[in-house]
Amino acid sequence: MIAKEVVNALKLIATEERRKVNEWFFKTGKGEYGYGDIFLGVTMPNIRKIAKKFSQEISLQELTKLIQNPIHEVRLCALIILINKYKKEDSSKIFQYYMDHLTSINNWDLVDSSAPYIVGDYLYNNPEQTKILLKLSQSENLWIRRISIVSTFTFIKNNEFSITLKIAKLLLHDDHDLIHKAVGWMLREVYKRDECLIKLFLRQNYAQIPRITLRYSIERMDKKERLLYLKGNFDVSQS
Repeated sequence: MIAKEVVNALKLIATEERRKVNEWFFKTGKGEYGYGDIFLGVTMPNIRKIAKKFSQEISLQELTKLIQNPIHEVRLCALIILINKYKKEDSSKIFQYYMDHLTSINNWDLVDSSAPYIVGDYLYNNPEQTKILLKLSQSENLWIRRISIVSTFTFIKNNEFSITLKIAKLLLHDDHDLIHKAVGWMLREVYKRDECLIKLFLRQNYAQIPRITLRYSIERMDKKERLLYLKGNFDVSQS
């Protein structure tokens, strides 16, 4: 079976040193967000090479064995394969497959390396369905909420910012720092393209913005202005 070949190919290039690094980097200790996740010890470039090799020949049915695998790098490889298929096959079918397997996308790298390229791209090209992102932002699942905001990166790249700001505002009261960071990241990406829009957003929502989100979103400001925003030294009633 092709799924077994993929797993074996990953195991062949795994290293113990990399496994330890990954376990530390993705917080697999007790009480941490990645607790219980299993790593082989494979780098992202090698995962991409294996994904490319098997993308055309593996079916979605077999891919399910990979995306539901308990090993982190196997799930990541499955997602890269899915992105490759999305580009060449029925995008609506691949999008739905992704949505049907959201619970397998359960760490920030799995989200960040896949959501903009499948969910973001599909909804950007099917704007009548963008309410899906609003629904995802209300999920009890941390990773699904992260998918909702990170997926908007595709809209940002196409200079459409409204959905990002709408979801960012919904997530300002989230209690997890991985959401705070993701929201800040997306606001920073908007800032690169429209400084005034983000400055207005920060002023209007300053009291609700988590500190991490604020720090991420203002990274591109010059030092003097960044310090003013950190201290809230502006008239938040201005628009």
